[in-house]
Amino acid sequence: MHRFITTGIVMTTETEIIQFLHYNTPASRQDISNAISRQISASTTKRLLAKLAEDGYLESIGQGPATKYRLTPKALITAPIDIETYFTKEIDERIIQNSFNFELIEILPQVEVFTAEEITHLNALHQEFVQNTSGMTEAEYRKEMERLGIDLSWKSSQIEGNTYSLLETERLLRDSQIATGKTKEEAIMLLNHKAALNFILNGPDYLQTLSIRNIEDIHALLVKDLDVDKGIRRRRVGITGTNYRPLDNEFQIREALDSACRLINGKTSIFEKALLTLVLLSYIQAFADGNKRTARISSNAILIANGYCPISFRTVDSIDYKKAMLLFYEQNNICAFKDIFIDQYEFAVKNYF
Repeated sequence: MHRFITTGIVMTTETEIIQFLHYNTPASRQDISNAISRQISASTTKRLLAKLAEDGYLESIGQGPATKYRLTPKALITAPIDIETYFTKEIDERIIQNSFNFELIEILPQVEVFTAEEITHLNALHQEFVQNTSGMTEAEYRKEMERLGIDLSWKSSQIEGNTYSLLETERLLRDSQIATGKTKEEAIMLLNHKAALNFILNGPDYLQTLSIRNIEDIHALLVKDLDVDKGIRRRRVGITGTNYRPLDNEFQIREALDSACRLINGKTSIFEKALLTLVLLSYIQAFADGNKRTARISSNAILIANGYCPISFRTVDSIDYKKAMLLFYEQNNICAFKDIFIDQYEFAVKNYF
């Protein structure tokens, strides 16, 4: 049986149960009780399991003493996983989903990614954004969007290893002033972000409906004049920091992209559309490079197309972003990335416009 080593990191008992069942399923109540780090009574274990089942995370198999428990599809995707504990294990020690999971696209339509409380919070933030922008002129709105766009271009590029500072990015994008000691490619990456954002702002309805063509267009803008192949890739790619292997067949990649587009277009919540675009385009890795940049711009294009506040990601830590993405690659679990999305949406509403 797999037991998580907490190395001083405190997890709730519920999280320990979920993480244990992620690797040991189905399991009896006694198996679960033996696996968690705290000594609790049989009645407490029973109560915790009942609560997790009520919340939609567990389902039972069998009856009486033979009853066993397993995670539901909702739990596999949305249940909390302690990310710091998860990454105490090195890359080759982690038990992962090491290839593209086609079943994920079939499961996600059945899953509400955000809880009712999270949706209430996000909707309140959206109403605050609507109120803040209701009296703005077009010029005022574009000026604030330019400010957000500078922050997004900087952070999105920094996540990919770009060494421009925020101030240097502002000088480049506003005054065409190239920073000394930086590569030409770094400046191009940032200028391409600006071009992609301007493209979206000049046609705000562009991503009302997500399509492979839309995604390819945005990717082409982001990799223009960089040594990156355009279009769906035809060769294998590896991802640093993980043993997850994306699809390497062009036809399967197109099939996965098409399925992801239909899934996202079928969601009614704009927040779900935007979050799933962020993670699924990164997960599919349809291009030789620039996938996460394309995902961030596409996600923001969906928000803009529907009158929602775009996200700059300015305050997210690059390492935390990468860990949350790796968790989705390896476990198809969205919990850490969802926390980043909610936090950054709130930051955007509170700090722009």
